[in-house]
Amino acid sequence: MSEQHRVVVVGAGFGGLFATKALKRADVHVTLINGTTHHLFQPLLYQVATGILSEGEIAPPVREILKKQENVEVLLGWAHEVDVERRIVTATATTGIEYQVPYDSLIVAAGASQSYFGNDHFAENAPGMKSIDDALELRGRIFGAFEMAELETDQEAIDRWLTFVVVGAGPTGVEMAGQIAELAHRTLPGEYRRIDPKRARVILVDAVDAVLPSFGDHLSTQALRQLHKIGVEVELGTKVVGVDEGGIDVETARGAQRIEAATKIWAAGVAAPPLAKKLAEAAGAETDRAGRILVNPDCTVPGHPEIFALGDMMSLNRLPGVAQVAIQSGRYAAETIKRRLAGKPAQEPFKYHDKGSMATISRFSAVASTGKMHFTGVLGWFMWLAVHLLYLVGFKNRVSTIGHWFVSFVGNGRSERVTTTQQVVARSAIRRLGLLDTSVPANEGVPAPVAVSKLGSPVARG
Repeated sequence: MSEQHRVVVVGAGFGGLFATKALKRADVHVTLINGTTHHLFQPLLYQVATGILSEGEIAPPVREILKKQENVEVLLGWAHEVDVERRIVTATATTGIEYQVPYDSLIVAAGASQSYFGNDHFAENAPGMKSIDDALELRGRIFGAFEMAELETDQEAIDRWLTFVVVGAGPTGVEMAGQIAELAHRTLPGEYRRIDPKRARVILVDAVDAVLPSFGDHLSTQALRQLHKIGVEVELGTKVVGVDEGGIDVETARGAQRIEAATKIWAAGVAAPPLAKKLAEAAGAETDRAGRILVNPDCTVPGHPEIFALGDMMSLNRLPGVAQVAIQSGRYAAETIKRRLAGKPAQEPFKYHDKGSMATISRFSAVASTGKMHFTGVLGWFMWLAVHLLYLVGFKNRVSTIGHWFVSFVGNGRSERVTTTQQVVARSAIRRLGLLDTSVPANEGVPAPVAVSKLGSPVARG
């Protein structure tokens, strides 16, 4: 009896999850390695940070999603090394347990990490938006800022607490700035006795000269107008050169300036995770400036047809780092593996089908583009609503999300406003305890290994 083909999938994001599901009926054994126990619907992280959704609604458990797929084994851990000669992946769990998994085909879809453009120390005072931990920390900082302002008696201190700076005018930054402005102007007024939340300043800064630059001039202009309408101050052509506890330092055409702000949010720039560099070095492949692996037209790593790099890990035809690229490349890789095992001809080179871009700005206002068609305002918002519901994993998540959106967008409330001190200080505490490697982004860190085991498929182990 021949041994079953072993497929190792690294990452349970859009690319890894859709590749795994596409292999459901294939005669393979799949081992899915992921650093967390959940699949993350990253486009809605900002809604967790601003109290609209709970983390469970955008992060269903991986095991629950795949429980009916009998050919899948799920393992918790951060993959951090690939031996391309022996075909073995080494991973480490958060407890320090290190293990190895052999493969016949490898799909690497480990997503992206936050890029601070060489200024990683900015992360301490300006968290990014790449993980549930990030979103919960930001929720604590945002809502906590209003509470601290209520306690202050010095006007300068109050102003500093009520100033929120979002760095990055892409979709994440625009959506985050818009929701903080909604909080200040619609949700929180009337709840405080000493401060007026409407006086809060929300400042969106970026070194580029347009908001949502990838959306085109028309939608970019519409987005800018709506941001101004809801009270967001947009500072374009503004480069951040310093971040500390009390504010940020920027360089503009007017010269150096200082913005005093207690809450800073980093939504500018992404980079491939450290695993991309290690895999590229092991396979002798090249990477682009963002650290992504330059792959072949069939999404495989040059010289290693058994290894696929997908989504944010791959550099191919200048494809954007969006969910649809990951989903489509995941399905493509799975189909390639199935064709090889069946002895069928190879597919045509991977071709991305652009289904459009969209971003919500405020209640009932969004911008969306699909091909040559552009939508703004209420129509754009309903398109955004439908698409995001479509790609949420799990029926119960869709139902509860609709309920929370109704509360937030039709009413004035926020269903998820619980914050704890632990959320705010967790990043520093974890680093002090030595449980996080400070040389890599927070959502990519792994502790030092304390034990090693070797894992194969259930069939291989007999």
